[in-house]
Amino acid sequence: MAGEGEPGSEKDSWFLWRPSSPGSEQTFKLLGILDVQNIPCARESILYGSLGSLVVGLGHFLATSRVRRSFDFGMGGFVLTTLGCWIYCRYNHAKLRIQQRIIQEGMRNKILYESSVFDPERKQNSNRGSNS
Repeated sequence: MAGEGEPGSEKDSWFLWRPSSPGSEQTFKLLGILDVQNIPCARESILYGSLGSLVVGLGHFLATSRVRRSFDFGMGGFVLTTLGCWIYCRYNHAKLRIQQRIIQEGMRNKILYESSVFDPERKQNSNRGSNS
């Protein structure tokens, strides 16, 4: 059994890799709270943020040769890139959910009103037939 200060303990690790419930697949939790596998856009945002951090930090280091400031720029690049990707992805995800909801409601109405007196297509077809 791992103690509180031992390297394998839950308190000492900043990410957890364990099954979410017995018999289920394993999940990756970043900082113990962010379930990267199940939260939409989390994985892509973290990966793009890491790449942005590397590019900004390495670019600044190659330009100035200042290590600490390059690290600071790299952390800033990580935060900005991660937040930018997260916001963009979540916006598109929400827009897609709204479109799906509208389509589902239209399909439900089509099934509900089909062959009834409230069917908009039936009214249009009857108006066309009476006008000729």
